[in-house]
This record gives sequence, C-alpha cells and structure tokens, in this order.
Amino acid sequence: MNLTLYAVNAFLILDSSGKRIFTKYYAPPHLKEGEGGVFNSVKEEKTFEKGLFEKTWKTQNDILTYDGKLVVMLTVMDVIFYIVGGMEENEVMLYECLRSIRDALELLFKYVPDKRTLLENYDQLVIVVDETIDDGVILETEPALIAARVTKGPVSEAQAIVSDFKEMGFMNSFQKAREKITERILKGTF
Repeated sequence: MNLTLYAVNAFLILDSSGKRIFTKYYAPPHLKEGEGGVFNSVKEEKTFEKGLFEKTWKTQNDILTYDGKLVVMLTVMDVIFYIVGGMEENEVMLYECLRSIRDALELLFKYVPDKRTLLENYDQLVIVVDETIDDGVILETEPALIAARVTKGPVSEAQAIVSDFKEMGFMNSFQKAREKITERILKGTF
C-alpha cells in the first residue's frame, strides 16, 4: 500500500493526432532513478505517449491501465488530457484532479479549452498545472481557487481603456472619453 502523498507520475495533454501539447513527468524524491515508473529519457516518454495515444484514441473509457500504470483520461474538443498514477492510486482522486485542471482552464478562458487556446495561453496552462500538482502531489482540486491563483499578464493603459470602451455603450464611452480628455488638458499632459 502506498502511504505517500505522491500520487501523480505524469500529466499529459496530447492533440487529436497524438502530438504533445503539454507534458510533465514527476518523480518522487524518495525513490532512486529508474524506480516508480519514471522515465529516464525523452525518447522513453514519447514512446509511452505514442503507445498510450494508440490505445486510447478510439476508446470511450475514462480509466484504464497501460504499461503497469493507472491512466485517467478526459477528451475535450480536439485535445486529450491524461493523468498517470501508480496502480495502487485512487482513480477517483486522479479523475477529480484532471477534471479540476480542465474546469480551471475553462474558467480562465471563458470556454472549453481547445488546442489553439492552450497553445496561445501556454503560460496560464503551465501555472494551472503547477498550482494543482506539485512534484506529483495533488495540492488543490477546486477549480475556482486554482483559477484565482492564475493572473493574466500586465495590461497597458491603452489596452485597459479600449477594453473599458468595449464594455460600455456608445454614450457612456463618449462621456468617459470626454472626462479623460478634460482631465488630461487640466493636467497639461494632453
């Protein structure tokens, strides 16, 4: 029986053709190299991913065993999310972790994540995974809390004004612009 907190061996996101979008492999610090299902090279990782994709791309199963590991998968649009754990791990816990990552990404992106969105927002994807799983330990499974910890990059003043105008009606935008211009004229920065 596994009495450690290290539940996750790998987190993978593959596209509909089996190519990597995001992968992260974890090795518990108390195990020696080569133990615990950890791969020693990128070639071994890609071989594992290719075999896993070939086994799962036509299946409707969410939970399966592959290569002596427990694999939980979730298909979303044109990507497949995988979380890999040891055979003794709780599949419900792994599924909840996987679902929370997907839901946190949905909260951040405002819609279901697809390949293009994930690649365009890769920085946020990495932070979401890091806030959920740390060195194989599941830290958080509440999507709202995970999404709240992920912030978007800094926005310039011009971008902020444009987004404010998009959210207002025409008359409100006109009034806001008049106030800003008046304010700048009075400050002498116009």
